[in-house]
Amino acid sequence: MAVEERDLHTGYLTTGHEWNGIKELNTPVPRAVYFFLIIAAVYSVVYWILMPAWPIGVTYTKGLLGLSDRHNVREEVKQASLSRDQWAKQIETGSYASIQANPQLMTIVRQTGRTLFGDNCAACHGFDAKGGPGFPNLTTSSWLWGGDPAAIEETIRVGINSAHPDSRVSQMPAFGHDQMIPAADVENVVAYVRTLSDPTAAKDAKPGQIEAGQKVFAANCAACHGDDGKGKTDTGAPNLTDKFWIYGGDRQSITNTVWNGRQGRMPTWDGRLSPLDRKILALYLLDRRVTP
Repeated sequence: MAVEERDLHTGYLTTGHEWNGIKELNTPVPRAVYFFLIIAAVYSVVYWILMPAWPIGVTYTKGLLGLSDRHNVREEVKQASLSRDQWAKQIETGSYASIQANPQLMTIVRQTGRTLFGDNCAACHGFDAKGGPGFPNLTTSSWLWGGDPAAIEETIRVGINSAHPDSRVSQMPAFGHDQMIPAADVENVVAYVRTLSDPTAAKDAKPGQIEAGQKVFAANCAACHGDDGKGKTDTGAPNLTDKFWIYGGDRQSITNTVWNGRQGRMPTWDGRLSPLDRKILALYLLDRRVTP
């Protein structure tokens, strides 16, 4: 029979195990451990009684409180749908001006519009809506087909050069490629067009080139872009007097445009976005406009 050994310093018995001269003490489990174990056990029993806990075949014990996360989610979805129906009806039936004057509705427009734009428009126009080469900047006041809410919503609905029967249709001819005007006239009209948005560009022109280019513009371009070059929203012709260029405003980019022509495309969102979604997007874009 082994003789029990007691540690002289602590008074506890040893277990008989020893490692490198260090003996293991047979210390009792702290009372706090028993206390928390009892509390945990009691809590578990109470939880099993009050809350859904045990699986029973295809169902489970419901608990005395009858709580259910699934039920809570259904109720939250129901309430969210009711809330959405309320503001959706206000936006559907309200005028653009009344919606823009309503801070609560505009908060919804900003939140919902951001998601709609990110899911459907950002691939071309960028998440900041500032576009890029070949895609218009939507944060400016330079709109090809009009920048009022109704015009924007209609553009979203029918698209540009799209498959929609009511699509907005616009195309710039390839004046150089199709030999509609001689190469010298292309060079002259490019020099003139550059001065419409940047008068200082005239210093780079050859003597008499601006005057010659102005005549070419009047004969070939003014029908769409207007005599003053400010464009026409009924034909989708851009304003050539501002600083916003879809394909670039430098000499080479403008030359490429005049020589080869342009035919931008935007898909129709009719049938892919609801009238409510299109209205929200139009209001969202106007709210994003930061450049006068």
